[in-house]
Parts: sequence; structure tokens; C-alpha cells
Amino acid sequence: MNSFLTAAARTLTSKRGSWLVLGGVVVVVALIFGLLSGAGEDRPTENAPADSESTQAQQILVEFPEADRQSVMVVASNDDGSELSADDQAQLKKLGSSLGQSVGDEADEKMTGPILSDDKQAALLMVPIEVGLTNSDTAETVDDLRTTIADDPTASGLTDEGMSLLVTGGPAIGADIASAFDGADFTLLIVTVVIVALLLIITYRSPILWLLPLIVIGTADGLASTVTAAVGDWLELRFDAGIISVLVFGAGANYALLLISRYREELRRIADHRTALAEAWTHTATTILASNLTVVLSLLSLVFAVIPGTRGLGITAAVGLIISAVAVLIALPPVLAICGKKMFWPFVPQVDDAVSVQNADGGATPAEAAPHSVRELGVRAADEAASAKPSVWRRIATRVVRKPWLHLGAGIVILGVMASGFIGSSIGLDQTEKFRVQSESAQGLDVLSEHFPPGESQPIWIVADTEHADEVVDSVGGLDGVVRASAIDEATVDGASVTKIMVTGEFEPDSAKGLELVEDIRGDVHAIDGADAEVGGAAATELDARDGNRADFFTIVPMVPVISFIILLGILRAPVAALTLLLVNVVSSAAAIGLGAFLSRTIFGQSALDAQVPILAFLFLVALGIDYSIFLAHRAKKESVVHGGRQGMVEAVAHTGGVITSAGIVLAGVFAALGMLPLMVLGQLGLIVGVGVLVDTIIVRTVIVPSIFGLAGNAVWWPNRAITHRSGEDSEPARQPEEGGRQQGESMHLLAEKEHAGSGSHRGRH
Repeated sequence: MNSFLTAAARTLTSKRGSWLVLGGVVVVVALIFGLLSGAGEDRPTENAPADSESTQAQQILVEFPEADRQSVMVVASNDDGSELSADDQAQLKKLGSSLGQSVGDEADEKMTGPILSDDKQAALLMVPIEVGLTNSDTAETVDDLRTTIADDPTASGLTDEGMSLLVTGGPAIGADIASAFDGADFTLLIVTVVIVALLLIITYRSPILWLLPLIVIGTADGLASTVTAAVGDWLELRFDAGIISVLVFGAGANYALLLISRYREELRRIADHRTALAEAWTHTATTILASNLTVVLSLLSLVFAVIPGTRGLGITAAVGLIISAVAVLIALPPVLAICGKKMFWPFVPQVDDAVSVQNADGGATPAEAAPHSVRELGVRAADEAASAKPSVWRRIATRVVRKPWLHLGAGIVILGVMASGFIGSSIGLDQTEKFRVQSESAQGLDVLSEHFPPGESQPIWIVADTEHADEVVDSVGGLDGVVRASAIDEATVDGASVTKIMVTGEFEPDSAKGLELVEDIRGDVHAIDGADAEVGGAAATELDARDGNRADFFTIVPMVPVISFIILLGILRAPVAALTLLLVNVVSSAAAIGLGAFLSRTIFGQSALDAQVPILAFLFLVALGIDYSIFLAHRAKKESVVHGGRQGMVEAVAHTGGVITSAGIVLAGVFAALGMLPLMVLGQLGLIVGVGVLVDTIIVRTVIVPSIFGLAGNAVWWPNRAITHRSGEDSEPARQPEEGGRQQGESMHLLAEKEHAGSGSHRGRH
């Protein structure tokens, strides 16, 4: 494996190889863009499981004549809250007739209204419109209707007199959701790029270097968008492209930070930048691949989800992250090799003279040209030289390891306080709460609920055998919470005669009482023998979606830690260390969701989390947190062979603290960009994951993990004999620079002599 990585690194970084690889990458990317351009057809949103009752009912409803025609409502009310006069009602009737003619003669015949509320302060106009396959298609029709109302002389007269005319109802709500995303993906992309660029500039402290990874990652994001669109068409998946873009940018920036950080480190001991880059790639490729594999496999566990959008996101996001890792490992190294180390300007790393290897004759040999064993000591010498230098991360880690109980207790208290954010939170948002920005349809729903039964906006639909339709209507009409129930239409579906029944409830469709009413109706109609009734509609879909998300949570959540543990165990070969890191990560992820729930109440004013947020937040926090565990623990294992378990962790934090924190800040910033999108589910997800990643990198990786490893010592690496059986577990603090440099030089000289003598005796024997 090492020989393969070494050969690959040389190919990627050599003068000829770097140009050949980069040229090959450009050709492949151009071919993919050319072959897959135009992919990504629109598909209708499916919030509930495919086998749920609401989905089954919807599949029957679309078979009815004119199923593509649904009614939206124009809600009229005076701004001062006064009653609508007889003249107002007459003008509304005139407006209704005008609207009916504008959307077609057939619609004019089915126009209803104005329907006056009991308090006479509001009225409804029911306008049938043709809905499209997707909300985006319907949005055009709804926008045209609103434009017609704004331009209508009758409507203008009413609004001039202080009347509000708001278009709402099921189709209008869906249309507003789609319209809210107009240009949002582009805005998200721009904000994400700006955030990553600024953070990379701050991290690299170079006006040039940040451009290289950003160009590579940006190309990877465009490629991922094209490929995932094609995969979505092929598998008929539903997914949110914005989340995939955030993951590609966030993960890609993290991988690039790890590689370039190690590259900078190698440049301090190796003069040739291509050799230094090859060394850096060899040391980081395994870590990046393991990190990527963890997140990809965790995302692929979503194939077991029953919610279509969650399942589609898992598959396409996994594809996007694979592309991100390939871009950083294959495309970025040739770019770095071609540009050379001057791209670090104005802080170009220079070889540390203390790292040069002393020959037996007293001459100096560059570390990269020395024999293997001497070169290994050169690496160790570089580490020791670094140990002698002051570092905020080294000071923090040293203090934590010296007093592990104190710092572990403080960390546990912090996580406990974060987890307390769950208190007072619930799961599930109603229709109006799902918008982060108020829309016209949401405002219309508010007015509607003040003056009419809230169920008017989105009725409950029942499809039942026609012979039992009257029995179903009579039975449902007698239930508490039902305002009215009536048979609307008949159709023949799969050779059977079925009737569509509309039920109006007195509760808001997505409220707790509205969902309970759906359950009551289902229990009632299912008890009627021979009715074969199916209950659907917006409220029924929301009920099934919440049940589906709950089932997904209990299915997926146990799988993610198992996948993460297997990856950790495979790379560390230390079950105690792997299990420790996993448990800490799971606990910190749960605490982050609790803190996110509290912040959602504080920032967004929402006491509930969207039903999809807990599962996606847990998956991202655990899988991405394991990334940082792998970065830290992989380095700690290598350092522990030299320094012992406790000091090895200090060295690991000293070397990786900066890059892990930088990577965490970049990832948190990228997820925060989701707050630009108009849906509450994305805002909450971005907030929770962003805050969770910061907590994970600043508190968990810097304080909690080192304190646990400080308590366990060498035993945490069992059964690695090179660590557990070494003597002198408690390493002394790093020596002063003068002493460290002198002993380092003496050690290098002695080993060089041994290497020289060994070579001579070897030649003598042959």
C-alpha cells in the first residue's frame, strides 16, 4: 500500500506527471460536462413515504377527471377589521366573475363566492386553476392570477379603499415555496464561495494560495451538480441540490486544508517543493480517504429511509462527496506542484537548518536525500524542533493532559448545558412555520384562520368505494372537529367505482389537533366494511411525513455510529481508542442538536424543529465529526509510538489543532450559508450543524478528547504493542530550544554514523 501511495504521489507531483494528470483531469471534466449537460428534470415533491396512506390516496385522486384543476382562495378583508358592506360583497362578486373569465370559461362556471364569514369581516373567492406537475409549474399560474388581480379595476378600487386581497390555499402555498427558491441556489452558491474564500485567505495568509483550492473545489461543485442531476434522473430521486453544494464545498475545503497544511509542514524540512508535496500527499491521502469513506457510507445509509427526499439526498450527496475527494486528491496536487511554493507568498516556508542531516564526515545532507532511517530521524528531529517552539495548541494540550479530570469535568458540564436546550422543544412545524420569510399565502392563511374554519384552506380528502360513499360521508360528518363532509365526484379507477369526498375540519391542517383529526377520520372510515377508504390531503401527508421521519430516525441513527466505528477501527487498529472517539462524538452531536433547538427558539422564534432536522443534523454532525477524529487520532497514534500515549496526544493537538480548527470554521461558515434559503428546515439544519462543528473542533477535539486520552495513557492504544509496551509513559515537557537542538544534532550525527557503518559491513559481507 505504501509503495502504491508513493508511486502515485510521484506521478501527481513530478514535472511531467503533474502536467499529464492535470491535462487528463481537464479532458475528463469537459467530457462529463458535455455528455451530461441538460440533465436534471423536475419531479413532483413527495413528502410522505411511497407506501403511506396519503400517497396511496393521492395516486387515486389523480385518476379523477380534471385532477389537474384545484382551487385557490382569494381572501378578502378590510385592513381596519370592519365588516364587509353589501357594496363590498357586490364588488367581490364582480371580481370573481372577472377572475373566472381570465382563467377560462370552464373555471368561470365553477367559480364560488364570495363566501362570507360568520363575523362578516372576511370573504372567500374560490378560483379553480390548472396546477402543474411541480410547484414551479403551478407558480407561474398563481403569479398570473395575482397579476390579474393587481391589474383588475374592480380589485384596484377595493384595495384603494383599504381592503386586502390575498391568494392562498394548497396550490398557492406550494407555488410560494417554489417561488421563494427563485435564484436562491445561485445566491447560496455565491455566499458559499465568498465564505470559503474569506476563510481560506485568513487561514493561508496569502493573496494567491486561496485561489487554487477554491478553483478546484468550485469545479468539483459544478461537476457534482451535473453528475447528481443525471443520477437523480436515472434513479428518479428527489433531493435538495443546495445541501449537496454546501457539503461539496465544506468537505473539499477541509481536505484541501489538511493537504496544504501538511505540505507547508514538509516544506520546512524538504527543500524541493515537489518532493515535499509528494510526502504530504502520501501522509494525508489515507486520512482523507478514510474521512471521505466515513461520510459517504453514512450518507448511503439513507437508502434505507422511507422519506423520498431523505433517500434521494443520501445517494446524491454521497456522489458529490466522492467527486470532492477525488478533486482534492487528484486535481489539486498537480496544480500545487506546477505553481511551486512561491504561492505561499509572503510567508513562504523555508527549510529549518536544524533538520538537515549530518554525514559521518561532518557534511550536511538534505533530509530528503538521506538514507531511509536517517530521514525518519530527520522527521522526528523536525517534530522535536517544533516541540521546542511556543504554540497555543501545545500549551492548551499540555495543560489538559496534566489535569485531565478537571478539563474532562468542565467539558461534560458544557455538553450537559448544551443538551438542556431540548427542554421545551418539539418536533414538527405547521404550514406557516415552514417559511422563514412570510409569504402572501401564509398571510392569507392567518386571515383565513381568524374568520373561517382553518381547514377551509386545505381540506382532507377521502376516496372510498362508491357504494359505501354515503355511509362514509354520514359517519365522518358526525365526528368532533369536522365542519362538513360531502361527496364531490366519481371515477373508475382500476375497474372499480370510487368517490372523492371532501372533508373540512375546524383546525389548522398541520396543528396537533388537525393531525389528530386525520387519525380520527382514518379510524372511523377504516371501520366501515367494504368502503376501502383511503384518507389523503395536506394534513394527512404531513402526518405520514412525520411518522416516516420518526421511523427513519430510529432506522438510520443506529447505523451511522456503527459505520463510523468500523472506519475508525480500520484506520486506528485500536478498539478502545475508536470506541472512545465514537462515544464522545455521538454525545457531542446530541448536545449540539440541543443547543441548536435552543438557538432556533431564540433566533427564529420556533419552539419546534422540522421533522427532517434531527436525522440530518445527527448524520452530518457524527459523520463530519468523525472526520476530525480521524485527523487527530491518526496523528496521535504515530506520535504515541515516539512519545507515549499522553505526550503523543499533546504532539497531535500541537500539529493538527490549527488545521482542524480552521477546517471546522470553514465548514461551519459554509453550513451557515443555508440560512440564506427561505425554508425553516434548511435554516435550522445550517444553524445546528454550524454550531455543532464549532463546538466539536474547539471543545471536543481540543479539551475533551485529550483529557480522556490523558487519563487512559498508553492503554487507549491496545493492542498496539509499539505503544502499550513502551517504557517511560509520561514524557517530559518539550525541552528548551537550545538543549533540544543540541541533542537533536547529536542524535542525527550518531545515527548517520551507524547508517554509514552498517552500509560498510553490509558491503564487506558481500
